[in-house]
Order: sequence, then structure tokens, then C-alpha cells
Amino acid sequence: MRRSTLGRVWPGVTAVVLFLGFAFPVYWMFATAFKANQDVVSETPVWFPTSPTLEHFTRAVHADGFWTFVGNSFIVTLTAVALSLVIALLASFAIARMRFKGRKSFILVMMMAQMAPWEVMALAYYMIVRDADMLNSLTPLIAVYTVMVLPFSVLTLRGYVAAVPRELEESAMVDGCTRAQAFRRVIFPLLAPGVMATSLFGFITTWNEYPYVLILNKDPGAQTLPVWITGFRTAFGDDWGATMAASSLFAIPVLVLFIILQRKAVGGLTSGAVKG
Repeated sequence: MRRSTLGRVWPGVTAVVLFLGFAFPVYWMFATAFKANQDVVSETPVWFPTSPTLEHFTRAVHADGFWTFVGNSFIVTLTAVALSLVIALLASFAIARMRFKGRKSFILVMMMAQMAPWEVMALAYYMIVRDADMLNSLTPLIAVYTVMVLPFSVLTLRGYVAAVPRELEESAMVDGCTRAQAFRRVIFPLLAPGVMATSLFGFITTWNEYPYVLILNKDPGAQTLPVWITGFRTAFGDDWGATMAASSLFAIPVLVLFIILQRKAVGGLTSGAVKG
């Protein structure tokens, strides 16, 4: 009886400990953003904002080039995610449904590309972009971010495509659909959970990416929010209040997108099960 009770309690306790471990830095970031300056630099930790203020957010929003950085981040992230999803959908369908020479080798290459650290290719990519006279431009960032999230997108969506019964596609083709129409009308609606999960991963990866934009774009007009966050320094040191406020603003789009896509992914999975 005691063992069964412990078996039910320990998973819950472990989950709570892990949740607190991951959630505390996020809480500390948001809490610090609302603290007064004396609480931010206090030697004794102030766990809750005693006198909440929006001063740090105001300073962050009115920093030079804030809206330019926001626009650049959204342009680069959304474009890269959209391109990677389109390419990954076509590639994953080909891998899951078709048998062609070199198919296994292609999958292996995708896995190797996913495991390879992208930082080791930064110098080579910088030289290519420099020789093409495309430094300080958003286009190279979009290209590298698309390639960066593509292997994961292909491997993830391949599993979702393979899980859809072939009979559904064949039935649509018997009814007069071409292969492309069968994919668009039958397969694609059932891939909603996979598309949502993949797009969320791609958004987080590209939204948070820092080294490439720092290497390729020295012009502030072509930089993104991760670089902007590092700019809150004064003659007296780091402005931690404004930095935490900037980090909070930077994290909000990801949190909102996660909430939205989580709900849509569950709804897509349910409707897909009904259609199947």
C-alpha cells in the first residue's frame, strides 16, 4: 500500500520541482522589470515588487530603434518560418509517401544537419554573404534561419504524414483528385497538430537567434531584438531594470504564440480524428 502511494506521489513531486526550476527565472525576469531601482540593486533579494513601476518598460520602449528592431524580428522570423514550413511539407510528403533512390541517405543527412552546431559554419557563411555584398541585409538572415529550422521541420512532419493512412489519400484519388489535390484536401488538414508544433519550434529558434545577426549585420537598422537587448548599458554599468523589461517584452510574443498554437493544435488533432 505504501509503495503504491509513493508511486503516485513521486511523479507529481518531480513535476512540481521541475516546473518551479523552469518557471522561477521567468518569474524573476518579469518581477524585476516591475521593481523600483532600489529594489533591483538591493543586496537583499526582493522577491515581490514593493512599489511596482513601469519606468523600466518606458525606458525600454523609448530606446533608440526599438520599433525598427521589432519590425526586423517579425519580418525575419515569420518569413523564415513560412518558407521552412512550405519546403518541409513537400519534402516530408515525398519522404513518407514515395520510394526513391537515396531516400534513406537523405533522411540521414537531415539528421546530421540537425545535430551539427550552426556556429561552426558562421565564418563560412559570413564570407559568402560578404562576397555577395549582402551584409547588413535581412535576406541572408532569412536564408540561414530557414535552413536552420528545416531539418527539424522535415523530420517532424515526416512522422505526421506517415501516420495518416494511405487509404485516405487513395480514396481521394479514386474519387478524381490528383495527388496534389489529395494532399491539399485530405492530408494537409490532418497535419494541423504537426504544423502547429513545427511552426512553434521554428518561431522560437529564429526569434531567439543571436550570433548570426551579430556577425552579419553591424548596422542597427538591420538588426533584431536579441541584439537590442544587449544595449542597455550606462556609464555606471548594466541597467538591469531596463534589461529585464526589454527581456519581458521580447518574451511576450513567444508566450502568446505558444498559448494560441497550443489550443489550435488540440483542436486540429480532435477534428483530424473525427475526419479519419
